[in-house]
Amino acid sequence: MTSSLRGKTAIVGMGTAGVGEAPGFSAMELLGLSVRAALDDAGMELSDIDAVFAATSSHAFASMSVVEYLGLKPKYFDSTNIGGSSFEMHLLQATLALEAGLCDVALICYGSNQRTAGGRLVSMSEPQWHETPYHPRHPITAYALATSRHMHEYGTRREDLADVAVAARGWANLNPGAFARGPLTREDVLSRRMVSDPLTAGDCCLVTDGAAACILVRADRAKDFPKPPVYFLGAAGANWHRSIQAMPDLTVTAASESGPRAFEMAEVSHGDVDLVMVYDAFTINTILFLEDLGFCPKGEGGRFVRDGRIAPGGELAVNTNGGGLSCVHPGMYGMFLIAEGVAQIRREAGERQLDRADIALLHGNGGTLSSQVTAFLGSEAAL
Repeated sequence: MTSSLRGKTAIVGMGTAGVGEAPGFSAMELLGLSVRAALDDAGMELSDIDAVFAATSSHAFASMSVVEYLGLKPKYFDSTNIGGSSFEMHLLQATLALEAGLCDVALICYGSNQRTAGGRLVSMSEPQWHETPYHPRHPITAYALATSRHMHEYGTRREDLADVAVAARGWANLNPGAFARGPLTREDVLSRRMVSDPLTAGDCCLVTDGAAACILVRADRAKDFPKPPVYFLGAAGANWHRSIQAMPDLTVTAASESGPRAFEMAEVSHGDVDLVMVYDAFTINTILFLEDLGFCPKGEGGRFVRDGRIAPGGELAVNTNGGGLSCVHPGMYGMFLIAEGVAQIRREAGERQLDRADIALLHGNGGTLSSQVTAFLGSEAAL
């Protein structure tokens, strides 16, 4: 039974580095700094790590590059790269490896200097031959296509999309580590430069530098470290297509499959969830994922996010760090979902700290609404 994995591992170290702008550092150097921060957080040494899970935008063989750079000789290693959701999948893979006794201390890590290295999307993704003749802007054309379909089919408004961005900025304004802070109104988002109709620049994620790393051990060791452990409760992935033109329904993502299976493994209901962290590369993502994960019916996402419902003080805490829209987005964002989940559960989130933060849902997205991975983290009280 997959539920046998519930609570069997825990994150005991978490670190970030170079969030926002970090001129003069390579992607691997930033990754290394985040690993050092995670080790310090856990009170560990580099030599304690015996498993490495890594994916980056700029290394074809990420785990091998990380192992070489850090000088490690791990017992287990993996470079599964399914886009921005890779790291939520790594939580599941690391848990499986730890529970099987293949390793004792697992590192999950990512680093990018995307902003200071040129400020453009860095991707080794191969062109999709059936898309190339139409000269799409990758990846926004695909997300704009899904947005247009959702608007056509369900009456979702550009104002609803803008409310997602405004809510994210509200949370970012409570986070001193967020890259984009300051006032933001619905009108500000709507009046920004149109990038790919109907998405303006205000509907698009940031382009930043940044790195993050976490360290997992088996639960029987979780209390041997300085910080409160953050337990793995469950995870599931689903993948229905690679190219947006092969997506079965532009308004329904594979989160509708990964979500229910993750909820089942974690043995939680929607009412148990204190924090929802979704991969908001574009404003439509938040709407689609809230629907597909079951927080509102299909087609109701636009109405669900109106009028501050997911903003500070709203009914559902979504992307409390400011998300990819206002906090950080260095090419692949999935590690930062984990970082905020850990911060909230440990009660280290400062002004944005939730009153109750025992169960966090993390939802990663890869490609053009392609790979979807849902994971749950929890405090000791959630076990």
